[in-house]
Amino acid sequence: MAGSREALIEKITEIANRAAQREGLEVWSLELLGSGQSRVLRIYIDKPEGVSHADCELISHKVGAILDEESIIPGDSYQLEVSSPGVERKLFRPEHFTRFAGKKARLSLREPVENQRRWDGVLSGYEDGCVVLETGVDKAIRVRMEQIEKANLKFEW
Repeated sequence: MAGSREALIEKITEIANRAAQREGLEVWSLELLGSGQSRVLRIYIDKPEGVSHADCELISHKVGAILDEESIIPGDSYQLEVSSPGVERKLFRPEHFTRFAGKKARLSLREPVENQRRWDGVLSGYEDGCVVLETGVDKAIRVRMEQIEKANLKFEW
């Protein structure tokens, strides 16, 4: 069953990417939660100047129409939500860490590095399969992607 769920997510991602790219948007992430009558499909979209409500509505209509027309989601019962990833967005692909180099971030690690699982600092980017986070003056940690449990930008209020 897990294989078919992954195939379903891959197909939905492909449809969402095509619709978003036509509108100058990118799909930041996609989640398919629940099952049966309580299934929720969340698509997070982004663009450099920020996402508007109209962008979300447009992608919702375009993607929803294709999903319904082609009966992509089994049982056709799902709730579609489209939104921005937000200012403290989750980071999980190498290109996310490269794109936001120079920005503040928090990493939560699966195993401690220097007896610490949570690290705040400034992203230096992604090099040789590792996320580089500056944690102080002349101090940085290098963490492999699989070591990261959760990563997100930190917004200065």
